[in-house]
Amino acid sequence: MQRLGVVGAGAWGTALAQAAAQAGRDVVLWAREADVVNAITRERRNLAFLPDTLLHGRIRATGDLAIAADADAVLIVTPAQHVRATLHGLGEALSPSTPLVLCAKGVERGTLALMTEIAVELRPDNRVAVLSGPSFARDVARGLPTAVTLACTDTGLAETLAQAIASPVFRPYISDDPIGAEVGGAVKNVLAIACGIVDGRGLGESARAALITRGFAEMTRLAVALGGRATTVAGLCGLGDLILTCSSVSSRNFSCGRALGEGRTLDEVLGGRREVTEGVASAPAVVALAAHHGVEMPICLAVDAVLDGRLDLETAIRGLMSRPLKSEM
Repeated sequence: MQRLGVVGAGAWGTALAQAAAQAGRDVVLWAREADVVNAITRERRNLAFLPDTLLHGRIRATGDLAIAADADAVLIVTPAQHVRATLHGLGEALSPSTPLVLCAKGVERGTLALMTEIAVELRPDNRVAVLSGPSFARDVARGLPTAVTLACTDTGLAETLAQAIASPVFRPYISDDPIGAEVGGAVKNVLAIACGIVDGRGLGESARAALITRGFAEMTRLAVALGGRATTVAGLCGLGDLILTCSSVSSRNFSCGRALGEGRTLDEVLGGRREVTEGVASAPAVVALAAHHGVEMPICLAVDAVLDGRLDLETAIRGLMSRPLKSEM
């Protein structure tokens, strides 16, 4: 796999393109925005989303999906709520033999579908893998050590893909449980908003530790209910990503929650952002998916209610702390 297509030139897509180029691959990076394509072509920088990184010479930017699709494998790095439109837009330009690596973290609203389910529906002939894990775009782009999960039911394909993107600073661990990997990535975004609220509200480190731990229990319950494994979400794509995202203002989800905790409105927070805050988009779908499978997720439910305006912060916090006492396990 020498030529890789990366569809989506936000910070994460650009960082993955950089990582693949550093691993020795030729990369075509697709961007919807003409200004992003022009900046990368002329200045070797994504000024809109990752301005501080000088991009590798192996990266070529394009606004034509067909050019990005002409690759040995294609990484889909558009926001979760746009993955369906992206896969549809690839049309006949994408060969049925080309593997897809899904890098978005979320659950589709309305259908309650995971990204792999969307791919199977729209591109049934293409083999699919999931890339997820604790990874900030700026760290990956700078070449700082990062480890992620690459999950695929076809372990042979997973090994081939891992070899294509691995480098001394970017290490994929292979899993055969894409469901567990997807649930971990989707739920941690919602939980990071909750942890940000705790921080912005000044509720203390003890409260955040409790929230991460009980949130991890929610994540595990949903993954198992959908057919994933608890051991998968105990790895990089679940617990690892949860720890990272719930502990840093560099996380868009955590910083969103923090601003809410400080008293800003959701419209105020999102109005100043060009990139999507995935936890906000996925929260109602995660909650609905859990309800459909009879999975109890009180933290995620509270976050969704706060984002939707059904609960104020004080009522949501009081509701979580006054739930009936129960065994931890």
